[in-house]
Amino acid sequence: MSMFWTIWISVITLGTIIGCFLLLRWCLTNFAGVKEGESMGHSFDGIEEVNNPLPKWWTILFYVTIVFGLIYLVLYPGLGSYKGLWGWQSSNQNIQSLAESEQATQQAMEDGRYVEYDRELAKAAARFDPIFEAFAQTPVEQLAGNPEAVKIGRRLFLQNCSQCHGSDARGQNGGFPNLTDDDWLYGGSGAKITETLLNGRQAAMPAWRDAMGEQGIQETVAYVLSLSGRKVDQSLANSGKARFAVCAACHGADGKGNQALGAPNLTDNIWLYGGSERAVTETLNYGRNGVMPAFKDTLGEDKIHVVAAYVYSLSHQPK
Repeated sequence: MSMFWTIWISVITLGTIIGCFLLLRWCLTNFAGVKEGESMGHSFDGIEEVNNPLPKWWTILFYVTIVFGLIYLVLYPGLGSYKGLWGWQSSNQNIQSLAESEQATQQAMEDGRYVEYDRELAKAAARFDPIFEAFAQTPVEQLAGNPEAVKIGRRLFLQNCSQCHGSDARGQNGGFPNLTDDDWLYGGSGAKITETLLNGRQAAMPAWRDAMGEQGIQETVAYVLSLSGRKVDQSLANSGKARFAVCAACHGADGKGNQALGAPNLTDNIWLYGGSERAVTETLNYGRNGVMPAFKDTLGEDKIHVVAAYVYSLSHQPK
């Protein structure tokens, strides 16, 4: 705190206490010219006015409050940057000290001074790394039949993937695919699942609103819905078939998708963002740009191998 504010606060605080003391002394002074306890010479309706002083209990309490205020200021901070005899700090100084403490803690972490934490990490690595390394030697498809590996993979899945795909891995509308069926955007082999987890995925469904116009979107939606056996206006679907040619570059002429591009199959009635007419219209109008994050740096290749085995096992349950 600057010297200006220190002086400002000091003047206001001490001035108020001194002012209260002077006001009390003024109120205790007898200006009436009549001794205390004697009549003032006024009466009304049988009631006579007497020159009574302030109540002693009230006066004593007022003095005690003033003395308490002065003692408090001496012991604790209250006059600007003054810390008090007990060395306590103001809230702003505490905040500054806390910030300095956090900075020191951060520096300690960067310098590797948290020996106990590092020791625990090393102990965990020594115990579990060999397990993951052994699992990594087994192909994903084979590892999916190992109950212990699947159990560990499920725990990792719940910690890192369930926020989007759900704890049961059945996904949800909004771009989070169901991992328990056999419908895969980029392929469901062990290698492809591992690749997805390692590097993530970036969807790129373009918007067609400007290119097709409202009528064109309506016709294309009708045709797309018809591919999965939905009841639609056939005249609109017939017109939409010709417009679908621009979509076939990714989804294929038959609409069965292309896993190399992540283009979904439009004929199986499984929809990533919802299969209602409104949802499909929104997809065509505005496009989709879903993102699957990469976990290579977060989990590491060996743990991802185990997660991939768990995900693979979800759609390959024994019949």
